[in-house]
Amino acid sequence: MSVAEATQPVVKEAGERRGLLLLILGALSAIGPLSIDMYLPALPAISGEMLSAPAQVQLTLTACLIGVSVGQVVAGPVSDVRGRRMPLIVGVAGFTVASLLCAFAPSVPALIVLRLLQGILGGAALVIVRAVVRDLYDGAAIARIFATLMLVSGLAPILAPIAGAQLLAFTSWRGVFVALSLAGLVLLLAVIPGVRETLPAGEREGGGLRHTLRTFWHLLGDRSFMGYALTAGLAFAAMFAYISGSPFVLQEVYEATPQQYSLIFGLNALGLTVMAQVGGRLSGRVDPARLVVAGLFVALAGGALLLAAAATGLGLAGIVAGLFVIMCGQGLVMPGTGALALAGQPQQIAGSASALLGVLQFALGAVSAPLVGIVGSGSALPMAALMLALIVCSTLTFVVLGRQRKS
Repeated sequence: MSVAEATQPVVKEAGERRGLLLLILGALSAIGPLSIDMYLPALPAISGEMLSAPAQVQLTLTACLIGVSVGQVVAGPVSDVRGRRMPLIVGVAGFTVASLLCAFAPSVPALIVLRLLQGILGGAALVIVRAVVRDLYDGAAIARIFATLMLVSGLAPILAPIAGAQLLAFTSWRGVFVALSLAGLVLLLAVIPGVRETLPAGEREGGGLRHTLRTFWHLLGDRSFMGYALTAGLAFAAMFAYISGSPFVLQEVYEATPQQYSLIFGLNALGLTVMAQVGGRLSGRVDPARLVVAGLFVALAGGALLLAAAATGLGLAGIVAGLFVIMCGQGLVMPGTGALALAGQPQQIAGSASALLGVLQFALGAVSAPLVGIVGSGSALPMAALMLALIVCSTLTFVVLGRQRKS
């Protein structure tokens, strides 16, 4: 038997294992969309049942986003020191329990606290997924893998609101969180046998809190990293202004049913996912920075259309068209900026870099989420104006700070 024949089964097995790992990582990256999007059709119902203002109910979304930021700050550096596997298992298991506890929340303040806990534990999984990708891939391959993960996880924002709306047809919003807990349990059962350690002990970072703070300080001083990370964060904030404001705008202002809202949300998520795949296909042949620029221009055009539709009374069709164009642009911006930010960082600090990237995204998203309700949810104009302003800021940040590293 030749050497090639002898090694072929091993290569095939490794390829199959890598494919299974990518599937699991994609499902793990869906934790965020699942925990956020699945209960969106229920926001007005929660507000009505608990006699709370929309802005207060939207704080449950803000709490989850803050929790995700905190979870990433903790789990990212921990995974650089302790490895990826065990922090990932703890995060997914904790997310499962916290989701179940949300189903029994007696009040909006209690739900806010539990959503914070759910976000912290879910954030651990999100940050480690990106770190594992950085462990296994380099260069343009990172952008392609991110796009592949978005294809897998992109089904979550399409299906989650639809599933949530269907659950609301025969159960209350509490049943949505029970379903989230069951989804977490399935992910845990997949992670335990399916995700091996990707950061060997000899390649892990040493040191404690002081070393972690020094690593973060280094990243904060990296012009390129911060440019890409802030571009992603501001674009992410625009997306969360849409996520938090659209249930009230579409269902209460334009009188869409929860089922109609879920279909509109799914359409926009489909645009995001398809464009992410287009970017992934082009990665390696087209400069990733050029793809980000193209995505920003598309998002700006969508933001202008959305604001015009809200200001001139074009109706639901104009609002949906503007949102769809924005989401298509985001499909190029989000994977591209994430890949550019992480590609220039060494493997030993990939967890910390991934954590800071995620913190900026979710922290800015947490700030933007309740603003629509505070300014006013009686029309589409506040949501449209806030989204366009954030997209403009994202574009200016990329122009001023974002630049390619010289090899």
